[in-house]
Amino acid sequence: MNKNEIAQLMVKDSSIIKSNAIKVIDTLVTVVGAELKKRQGKVTLVGFGTFKVIDKKAKVGRNPKTGAKINIPKKRVPKFVAGKELKTLVK
Repeated sequence: MNKNEIAQLMVKDSSIIKSNAIKVIDTLVTVVGAELKKRQGKVTLVGFGTFKVIDKKAKVGRNPKTGAKINIPKKRVPKFVAGKELKTLVK
């Protein structure tokens, strides 16, 4: 499912127009991303899940084509952990 399909379902289930639904989705993504970047913390949507940032350590990997060792630097990556209600819905 992509952003347009989600927006279409939002239009069907509420009284908003599609362009406003797309703006809501874009704003949510922007706000969550900015909050994770700013605070290095987490954003929790009760029942849905938690977005947080984790630190991955530097490591040595291998180039799959040549087999040569390469250094992979440490980095911060976003992670999503599903909430209890979302897990129940999926079962």
